Amino acid sequence: MTPPNPPKTLRQRLADLRGPDVAPRPLDARALAALAANPGCGRRALLDGAGVDKTVLAASLGSPAAFGQSQFAIVRGNSFEAKVKGDGGAELLRLVYEHLGAGSGGAADPPGPDALTPDLTAAGPQGRAARTALALREATAAGAWTLLDHPMLALEVAGSPAYLEPDAVVVHPDGRWTVVEIKSFPVIDGSADAAKVGAAARQAAVYVLALETTAAKVAGAEVGHTVLLVCPKDFSNLPTAAPVDIRRERSVTRRQLERLTRVEELAGALPEGLTFDPACSAEELTEAVSAVSASYAPECLAACELAFHCRERARGAGEVTALGRSVRGELGGLTTIEAALAAASGAAAPDGTAPDDAAPEDPTAAALRRAARLRAEALEQAPARIRPKVVACPC
Repeated sequence: MTPPNPPKTLRQRLADLRGPDVAPRPLDARALAALAANPGCGRRALLDGAGVDKTVLAASLGSPAAFGQSQFAIVRGNSFEAKVKGDGGAELLRLVYEHLGAGSGGAADPPGPDALTPDLTAAGPQGRAARTALALREATAAGAWTLLDHPMLALEVAGSPAYLEPDAVVVHPDGRWTVVEIKSFPVIDGSADAAKVGAAARQAAVYVLALETTAAKVAGAEVGHTVLLVCPKDFSNLPTAAPVDIRRERSVTRRQLERLTRVEELAGALPEGLTFDPACSAEELTEAVSAVSASYAPECLAACELAFHCRERARGAGEVTALGRSVRGELGGLTTIEAALAAASGAAAPDGTAPDDAAPEDPTAAALRRAARLRAEALEQAPARIRPKVVACPC
């Protein structure tokens, strides 16, 4: 008798989902911030947890992503970051001291040329994360200004580890750890684009959550909830900085990440043999993607590579989520546009039952019918002079 095959581990199951020859795509803070903004989307949680490249997947589905940084913006950002961190990070440490101070006591000297810049080189993300944790512990014990350039932090998300790489982390003499975000968008006359600042704050909140995991194991360490945002000043390449309080973003991100369904639960609910291997045909990939529930919202267009595919499906099914989360919240149990229109007109619902008989106590349907009656009465009572007139073309 042939012994039964042993059950596959989670790592093997996720590898089957990606494809046998596809390397996992690591999660970054930008992706985690977008994932936390829509925790109800099991599709994104599974694909990100499995390391599926959603850009390649979207192109294979025929709905390629239409967003991302241009090559010029990437080069400009790298050049600005190198300028900020030049001379051993002297300018960056000066900005940290100027805007956030030395510490709670304020007695420490400003950072000088003797500031520590430990080497964080190690093999693989796990090795780099361990080396970063050791450098943070040593810097806190030394009580000296320390600049960690591109440290590696670990954060567990939906049951799988994510390795994150902030631009910089500064350790103050009093043991406080500060996240530094370096962005290439300008600060003009003391103001920056609010949407870009908000995105940077949400991204920094993910780094702060990862740092708190390490700080909990280090005596005397404290993670600051005020991060330093460094940007070009006006139209020059000179750096300027501003402190950003991310306590609200941290709380929201932490709560949303905790709500994510664990990856093994999502993978266990899928049929055997399902895969997102880009070598499959578009029809097979479409069927595979449809097997995982999604929660589309218009905000996904600026944050998810699969947004155009999900929007097309949501519109085709007449889902009210395509109209926005606010509309979806107002309509309650009416999940399709057809059902909402039927409730507003008092006509038969899609299943053939009258709204009043099906759910006479439903406040959403009653409010829609009342709004429809008020609109009809307002149009009937409107003066004829404000009604549009059809004028024949003289030509």
